[in-house]
Amino acid sequence: MVPMKTYAIEIQRLKSARHDKGLIELGVDVLVAPRQARDEEAAPSSRLSLPVEHARTLVLLLKQQLAELDKLQPRSRRSGRA
Repeated sequence: MVPMKTYAIEIQRLKSARHDKGLIELGVDVLVAPRQARDEEAAPSSRLSLPVEHARTLVLLLKQQLAELDKLQPRSRRSGRA
């Protein structure tokens, strides 16, 4: 088993959001650094850190992109009763 590489990822700035063919892409400036797993962690994993202001912006950008994607769906699929 190959050990998983873990990283500390800090979002410095949110730059853009767009969608294309069912994929939402975010343009961000990030700081990425190797991260050592702590003994108390069950499984090694990477961590994403962002200030509350950026988290709120991210939620708004995602809602906007999802709303635009929903407009492209047929009416019968938008209601959630497909």
